[in-house]
Amino acid sequence: MDNVSYSMILTLMVPKETKSYLHVYFICFLALYLLILSINIRLVMVFIMEKALHEPMYMFLCHVCINGVYGASGFYPKILSDLILDSYVISFHMCALQAYVIYSSLLSEITILTVMAYDRYVAICKPLEYHSKLTKDTCVKLILFSWIVPNCFCITAALFSNLRPICKYHIDKLYCDNWSIVKLSCVSSFVNNVFGYAIIVIFFSFIVLIIVSYFKLISACKASLESRRKFWQTCLPHILSLMNFTFSILFDSIRYGANDISEGLRNFLALELVIVPPVFNPLIYGLNIKAVRKRVFPSCVAASENVLKRVKT
Repeated sequence: MDNVSYSMILTLMVPKETKSYLHVYFICFLALYLLILSINIRLVMVFIMEKALHEPMYMFLCHVCINGVYGASGFYPKILSDLILDSYVISFHMCALQAYVIYSSLLSEITILTVMAYDRYVAICKPLEYHSKLTKDTCVKLILFSWIVPNCFCITAALFSNLRPICKYHIDKLYCDNWSIVKLSCVSSFVNNVFGYAIIVIFFSFIVLIIVSYFKLISACKASLESRRKFWQTCLPHILSLMNFTFSILFDSIRYGANDISEGLRNFLALELVIVPPVFNPLIYGLNIKAVRKRVFPSCVAASENVLKRVKT
């Protein structure tokens, strides 16, 4: 692709009935973005400031929150500026950057969840080896793995997509993604498809690995009441997060697989991917893990404890 292509302006899908509901859309997206930032940043600060939470599991949770802010920042500032200016256009290089940020965040979430599954497997199935296996150096390497691997795949996918000649100029979506950029070209997408399927297979294998590890955890927890307690306290949020992420990916896949669905449903399926995970994940971990809940929502915890004391008396 020549340099001129990078200065080309692309049009994005215009939300339905934007003129009538412009202020409603803007307020909703702004509220969601502020909610995502406040919850995730609050959790990150708690993980950093509280020495009691300087454990491998909480280090990985911290990176889930950082990844949520990173991914959300690839979507919300752009849609908010589009709504303010009532102009749904984007330059080609900014479109490529947005696609990279959103999808590198999604793939990073899979690898982070895989690392967290390994952490819980060692903690519950091999508790005596936990601190020898999950050393500080090992945790740093696992965190680097969870960021470097997906970003390498996303950089390669971006290069395959962005070096193709363009003959179309409309993205049929509220934000840019890699497949939408591929469809702008009129040449064969065979290489992109093969690489895309390879990414799907590799990251689906990570999901399978997570599921297998949890089957092993459930089997190991049958023998010990303490193990069962630890499983439900720390692993249930992880399972809910994985289910939430998997459903988000399925919704996004359905949107591509069905050409006859309504515009409203198509927009909902596209937005579910960038709205639900960054909001859902911090709430799951903040509310379900007691050590986190006591520090993030201290007033709520104190109030609930007072109610329990009154009930007992």
